[in-house]
This record gives sequence, structure tokens and C-alpha cells, in this order.
Amino acid sequence: MKNTGYVKAAMLGSILALLSGAAGAHPDPAEMTFFVTSVGKGNGADLGGLEGADAHCVALAKAAGSSRTNWRAYLSTTAPGGDAGINARDRIGKGPWHNVRGVEIAEDVDDLHSDENNLSKRTALTEKGEILSGRGDPVNMHDMLTGSDPEGMYSTAGGDTTCTNWTSSTEGSAIVGHHDLVGLKETRHMKSWNSSHGTRGCSQEGLKSSGGAGLFYLLFRRLIFPGQSESKVRRSPSIE
Repeated sequence: MKNTGYVKAAMLGSILALLSGAAGAHPDPAEMTFFVTSVGKGNGADLGGLEGADAHCVALAKAAGSSRTNWRAYLSTTAPGGDAGINARDRIGKGPWHNVRGVEIAEDVDDLHSDENNLSKRTALTEKGEILSGRGDPVNMHDMLTGSDPEGMYSTAGGDTTCTNWTSSTEGSAIVGHHDLVGLKETRHMKSWNSSHGTRGCSQEGLKSSGGAGLFYLLFRRLIFPGQSESKVRRSPSIE
């Protein structure tokens, strides 16, 4: 009987160890280079433009314990008259990006925008290491503001796709992605992390009505200084 009890205890210990490993390491904001905002700015899709969105990123990261300041919101903007807008993919640097628990989300920009990225409900954590609720949960907040097409570029679909370049909290619409990769149907765009559908307006209530809360993705943009190789930058995550 003693041997049986010992075996059971050993098996239980192994199972707990496996579960602990699956949950990931303890949060480490100092090494975090990717997160989803735990809260929006509270004014719908009016983020104060790209500058305001980036500032919100820095504030959240700092409050969580990160000293990095070169955060960039994954947001695109458009320009009138057929002029070129700003692509979200061009704002975020070269990668790689890891969440607060050290799990790699993507190696580089191409990897991020491929089917091979590691972005999901369980890995797209907030700066606090929290898993955001998604479709099927009591409160659905899976809509992430992006204003982007699947390749991370500004949309050429026509109409408002960025809530007037992230300055409107009333009229308009913005393209969003699903951080949990779940939609109403099993179609490619419904499962897209960055380009699923447009919002029902730009107000806080409008965003909420389609499964959002004014949240968005943040990625750390590593700076490459003159004479410094990209490989050295990848080995120096503290560079801001």
C-alpha cells in the first residue's frame, strides 16, 4: 500500500509539473516585447491618433514594470486623395517579439503576418500577464483595433477603416482583428488576428456591441544604431 501511495504521489507531482510548465514562466515585464492593452483609453476608438496610442502603450508598460519606452501600437492610418497611409507593419521594427511570460509570438514581421505565428488567446497576454476574454466568455473583448489588412497595411477598401485615424469616438468604423482567432464562422477573415471586420461605430458602446473594448496590440520597436548589426540588436533586448 505504501508503494502504491508513493507511485500515486509521484504521478500527481509529474502532472502538476507539466501543468505548471504549460502555464508558462512567471511574468517578467522587463523582458516583454509584445502585449495587448489591458484597458483602452476609455473614449472609444479616439486614441489621440498614433501619438496618443503609443503614449498609452508606454504608460501601461511602465505601470507593469517595464522600463522600455519605444513601444508602438499596431495601428495603420489612411491619407486623403489616394496618398499613402501608414502601415502598422512598418511601425513595429523587425522583431522578435515575446509576451510577458517569455513566449515568442513571432520571429520577425513576415513571421508575424504568416500562418506560422504564435498569436492566440493564450499567448496574446496583457502587460500584466492576463488572458483576455473572447468569444464564448461572459464578456467578449476579442476585437483588437488595427485599421489594417491581413498583411498589416492600411486598407484601400474605401470608407472609414480607422475611425478617422484614431481620433473619432462617434461616427465611423475601424477594422479589427480577433485575438482569440474565433469568429461567427470558420472563415479566414473571421479567424484573423488583425483583419476580421469593421466596428459598429467608434464610440465605446459601438465597439462593445461588436465584441470589443477599444483594446489593441503593442510591440516593442528595437532601435538599430549606426554601425550596429541587426544580430547584435537581437541579442540585446534591453536596447530601447
